[in-house]
Amino acid sequence: MTVTTRHESETKTVLPPGLTRRDMLALWGGIAFSALFTGLIWLVGGRLDNIELLPDSGMAWYYWQLPEPNFWSQATAWGFYLGHQLSIWGLIYYAQSVKKLRYTNGLHKVNVMALAANAFFITLHLVQTHIWYDGLAQDVSIFTSQGSVIVLLVWVLLMENNRRGLFFGKKAPISKEVMRFAKEYHGYFFAWATIYTFWYHPMVSTSGHLIGVFYTFLLMLQGSLFYTRAHVNRWWTFALEFMVLIHGTLVAVMQGNGIWPMFFFGFAGIFVITQMHGLGLPLRVKSILLAIFAGLVLLVYSDRGWAQMNEVIRIPIIDYVLVFVLAGIFWVGLKITEKVRAHRQVIRA
Repeated sequence: MTVTTRHESETKTVLPPGLTRRDMLALWGGIAFSALFTGLIWLVGGRLDNIELLPDSGMAWYYWQLPEPNFWSQATAWGFYLGHQLSIWGLIYYAQSVKKLRYTNGLHKVNVMALAANAFFITLHLVQTHIWYDGLAQDVSIFTSQGSVIVLLVWVLLMENNRRGLFFGKKAPISKEVMRFAKEYHGYFFAWATIYTFWYHPMVSTSGHLIGVFYTFLLMLQGSLFYTRAHVNRWWTFALEFMVLIHGTLVAVMQGNGIWPMFFFGFAGIFVITQMHGLGLPLRVKSILLAIFAGLVLLVYSDRGWAQMNEVIRIPIIDYVLVFVLAGIFWVGLKITEKVRAHRQVIRA
């Protein structure tokens, strides 16, 4: 029996006793696959230890790339990346524009196809790394990979504005046109940011890479479950956002550069300002979480030095400013598109 409310994303299905939703089975199965495959990367990673790499030359240098790339290392990296990218884009277009799917508690056939495609290219990338090693890093800047993920995270903040607000549950004044565009086309950008970043790196087994690739697997899993209820489950989507805090903090600790508090408190700040307000938590719980955050800030910076407390606000300020920049870009693009269409109609008339 299906009960439909006035919002499409609120469509719910009551299943017979003993049956489990197929979309949730796929979600948990995908998480298990992601964990096991990350373990496989670690298990076989020792085979790559004998590859000689150039010395690290700073923040703009990506260390894990061959000193002398060859045709096949680049052809396989770019060729397999394009195959992966175009296949997922094609499935999104098919689901959205051809089949015009709606949300379900089960799985559409296209979800199964997307899950299979991602599993295939994940396996292919491991094989490619162990034969040719290189990813896309030889030809493009590391900042393109990092920037794509930053925009993805900012896009999520924008897209969730109507549901949870942007500042302590309060919505930012962003037009309905912009919100509609952000939701309708986010899948294409998210798929690009995730798959591009995935093929940017070889599948090496350093701790930082393993954490990052596991997170990337989960993002690809989320992207495969479009038009299912699992895709919009607030606890699952929150977990994906929250993992940025874990990933960023752990990588900073492993690098030993002493800036881990900027990542920890920066992303924790976004949690208490924005993310926790979409979880349906009672005010008492949110107050406790905010107090814990403030207490940890005071504890760490009483030792670290009060002059360093600007680290706490760096990431939130950048992200919230970028939300409005991104919304502005969408708004300008939509207005230009509207004027071009109007001009064409005048010419045809």
